[in-house]
Amino acid sequence: MGFVRTRDGAEIFYNDWGEGQPVVFIHGWPLNGDAWQDQMKAVAENGFRGIAHDRRGHGRSTQTWEGYDFDTFADDLAQLIEALDLRDAVLVAHSMGGGELARYIGRHGTGRVSKAVLLSAIPPLMLQTSDNPEGVPHKVFDDIKRGILEERSQYWQDASESFFGANRPHNRVTQGNRDAFWAMAMQESIKAGVDCVTAFAETDFTEDLKKFDVPTLIVHGDDDQIVPIDATARKSVRIIPNAELKVYPGASHGIALVPGDKEKFTADLLDFLRA
Repeated sequence: MGFVRTRDGAEIFYNDWGEGQPVVFIHGWPLNGDAWQDQMKAVAENGFRGIAHDRRGHGRSTQTWEGYDFDTFADDLAQLIEALDLRDAVLVAHSMGGGELARYIGRHGTGRVSKAVLLSAIPPLMLQTSDNPEGVPHKVFDDIKRGILEERSQYWQDASESFFGANRPHNRVTQGNRDAFWAMAMQESIKAGVDCVTAFAETDFTEDLKKFDVPTLIVHGDDDQIVPIDATARKSVRIIPNAELKVYPGASHGIALVPGDKEKFTADLLDFLRA
């Protein structure tokens, strides 16, 4: 574990487990690097080096007042990768982290990257527009901001239901899943929480995806209630060269954490790393 100090003085916390080819895990919103503990353990036990950082404003990283945009997130990631001198790295990103990964490649290229994994990820665009009718209406994002500002602790407890699909019959979501979501969300600053909603709702990553030139695995649940598959994964696979889409039937947004889905994803990830 350690910290990397960025160009504006923010300190980015990271965990660093194992030895071998680096696998960099980029978390979703409103979580932090601990969301990847199952996968971090798996890669470290199988001959890889797992690294997971907390995005600024999240977890143990600095709660800056500004900088909650994808150019800044991508540049923070670049500084982490350069500070640790990572090469031939595999980047694995969940949800909002998929935007961070995409913008990193868009701004910094793939000179240090060998493969990419997008899990339940937001690219190319979340917001519903005339050109993106499958997207999420603007009102939904306004309601999220309102919930955070009015009473964020209760909002995070409520939001965990759809995040994990706990409102679906025969789901395998545990109370522990929902408690962990709440605990990580409460470590995110309220400023980061609100500003990130604007960032992940409105940022278009289409041009970033066109710059991918490494093998890319896209994994998405077809019952994702947070990031709709038709607006994201099914479009990304048509934009990214040399990409493969794996759809998990009935899976929620929280694939990497829900029992059953997390084991399947971890196995698919290891297979992709070894290929």
